[in-house]
Amino acid sequence: MTAIYASDPEGSRGRLFPESYSTFRSPFQRDRDRIIHASAFRRLKHKTQVFIEHEGDYFRTRLTHSIEVAQVARTIAGVLGLNSDLTEAVALAHDLGHPPFGHTGEEALSALMAPYGGFDHNAQAIRIVTSLERHYAEFDGLNLTWETLEGIAKHNGPVVGEVPYALAEYVARHDLELGTHASAEAQVAALADDIAYNNHDLHDGLRAELFSTDELAELPLLDECFARVDELYPGLNYYRRRHEALRRFFGLLVEDVIAEAQAALAEVDPQSADDVRMAGRPVVRFSPAVWEQLKVIRTFLFHRMYRAPDVVEMRAKVTQVVEELFPLFMERTDLLPKQWRKDVEDAQGEVELARIVLDYIAGMTDRFAIQSHERLIGGDLAKEI
Repeated sequence: MTAIYASDPEGSRGRLFPESYSTFRSPFQRDRDRIIHASAFRRLKHKTQVFIEHEGDYFRTRLTHSIEVAQVARTIAGVLGLNSDLTEAVALAHDLGHPPFGHTGEEALSALMAPYGGFDHNAQAIRIVTSLERHYAEFDGLNLTWETLEGIAKHNGPVVGEVPYALAEYVARHDLELGTHASAEAQVAALADDIAYNNHDLHDGLRAELFSTDELAELPLLDECFARVDELYPGLNYYRRRHEALRRFFGLLVEDVIAEAQAALAEVDPQSADDVRMAGRPVVRFSPAVWEQLKVIRTFLFHRMYRAPDVVEMRAKVTQVVEELFPLFMERTDLLPKQWRKDVEDAQGEVELARIVLDYIAGMTDRFAIQSHERLIGGDLAKEI
């Protein structure tokens, strides 16, 4: 049963460029399908979270992560009576703006773009779906509904302070009301993201042997999950034991978010989707107790995984790839693909040119960035990655 505070596709605020209504898909279903068929979505297959794309077939990529987030988000949205299609669309699009090499690539581009307005992956996602995907005859971008765009821009909360230029440019044409919270559906997508990466980073860290199962079994939340598995299945095989424990950890987080959201929604008592936006607080979140315990786990992962010696060494190498490609394309715009030449010709000054180069590099996959560096710059760096 759909809740009164769910986003109603029939009451959507529409698209920047009006389109006829589909006879067999709701506006939010249409958004989801356009995102799935977008070039940027396909490229997520070869963009990574922590490990570089070719380091192992079992590690998550941005694509597998996005699919996991969408699955969790649909589940939570269904329990809360929200619109699952809008939730799924936001979940599938939330990582489109990430550059190659995960957060390492983002940090490198942020530093390079500091003189030109900076870099923000959420704002870049908006730029992709409103401008850089150029397949349709009547408009640039995917022409998504207001609700989906709002969710991509604000799923982590209101955008306050200085608005990233890539987002500001679009909002000047199509007001996404950045100062309010997003819909409950977008808030669910954001928490599903947290649940998915908290879970799969533990999986990937174990597979990379950056820490042991016994170390995980001593962390908060996980300790009770391992204890329950040992109680039910004494002597269980090593791999099955840790999978069963992490499966329970995953379920624990989902159940906590659902319970906390149900309590918050009962307290706020929103009578419409806009009431959720104007509540002045998120209505979908972890409970305070679970959030405090998750921070301990995140600190553990930061030191043992994200700053592990092998990971740090690789971070330095891929940072060099980005740092050397950026000035090369700034100086040699003729090296950009033909479809980018018109943008370069229209660029008014160095700032606009830098933003075009950013768009090109941010859209690269891990392997394409490495191959481009090897082809255009040479040296032994590509062999070392």
